[in-house]
Amino acid sequence: MAHTLGPLRADIARDLQLDKFDCEIFSPDPRVFAPTPDGKALFFYDDVAKTATAIGNFSAKDSSKYAQFAGSLEETASFFTQLTSITPPAIDTPTPEDLWNLLKTVRSFRSLGKTGMFDLFRWGPMAVADFVAEFFETELLRAVIAARGIFGTALGPWSAGSTAVLLLRAAADAHPVGSAAFSRGGLGSFTHALAGSAKQAGAEIRTDAEVQHIRIKDGAVTGIVLTDGEEIAVEAVVSGVDPKRTFFHLVDPSQLDPTFANRMKNFRANGSIAKVNLALGGLPAFPALADYESYLKALSGRIHIGPEIDYLEILDPSLAPDGQHVLSAYVQFAPFKLKEGNWDDRRKELGDTVIRTLAKYAPNLPSMVEAIQVITPKDLETSYGFTGGHIFHGELALDQLFTMRPVLDWARYKTPIRGLFLCGSGTHPGNGLTGASGANAAREIIHALR
Repeated sequence: MAHTLGPLRADIARDLQLDKFDCEIFSPDPRVFAPTPDGKALFFYDDVAKTATAIGNFSAKDSSKYAQFAGSLEETASFFTQLTSITPPAIDTPTPEDLWNLLKTVRSFRSLGKTGMFDLFRWGPMAVADFVAEFFETELLRAVIAARGIFGTALGPWSAGSTAVLLLRAAADAHPVGSAAFSRGGLGSFTHALAGSAKQAGAEIRTDAEVQHIRIKDGAVTGIVLTDGEEIAVEAVVSGVDPKRTFFHLVDPSQLDPTFANRMKNFRANGSIAKVNLALGGLPAFPALADYESYLKALSGRIHIGPEIDYLEILDPSLAPDGQHVLSAYVQFAPFKLKEGNWDDRRKELGDTVIRTLAKYAPNLPSMVEAIQVITPKDLETSYGFTGGHIFHGELALDQLFTMRPVLDWARYKTPIRGLFLCGSGTHPGNGLTGASGANAAREIIHALR
């Protein structure tokens, strides 16, 4: 499903000791190649000065402002890095640890200085389209950077609060266009490394063992029941699936407090992302790369296509036979509920639309396609277990972040059922494969079980 790492937070990667489990991570440079239909292109490199030079081909004014923007984003991201690493505080009765975390967060906020603090207050509620327009005049440059504020959400670039999503993502990687990190062999090799780390720590992993429901007695977890009837007695259950699936599919709703259940029902989780995977018999030819000295290098990171914020990757030779390639595209916006028809009937139409769109930038691509896989938002729910087809387990909106993720009073990874915890993207900070939600949850679970 995913094709890039979040990026994984460096301290979490060290704790998991992933380097011991044959997990090689690619970090391509340029990170993003953004072509236009008329044969031009923008390149975003790790190096700020090199990127600014590339932007100069479009606008000297934007080129001169890029370093300032990158610096401002990095400074602001330092505050969000602190924010994403703590457990949201208890609103009514904060613990001493809550107060200490809040003190550190306030210090981080004050370190931004008067101008930085004012900017943060102003930027957070802004539409990301307005945010990038404060710095840049080139439409393509604005679109590539603004993409981080709407990817995977039901927000558009003119939606209030979309800048807060961009800033939250910058906590994991402050580069203006985000990360482009891949594991060799696909993200399956990354999950194998996670499994190896868990087993080394004493975990037992069972697959093909679907949980039918969580057994509860007197308000506390007592066990889980598998679909084959096997029951396993447990002291605690940590659910990595989304909150709605946890509480309305795995738990008997009669065990839930009505107020909590109502709040959870109102947790918005309708996705807007589809995924189209193409097997290609050769490399697509982008006219925008005709004179580019390293064609393969340009195609090894993310490719940004137009205002719809589509992401594609062509990189790892182990993913396809020699001379052939894979192209993986996120397609936004693809609503969970269609206005007309259903996804089973319109699946092929979506795939054809993606190929036609890409052909405007790489005209030979249709002739290269040897196989196509279209994963719709409905597939994300039925086959992969994402309620509403939302890849982040719930909308990343201002009223569903921090102390309100997933709902007010229950943002600390604990739930109203003793011994049942949440650790997935539906909890704070919940913004992709960074490991932050799980790491924060693990800390709270250890405290609770002790």
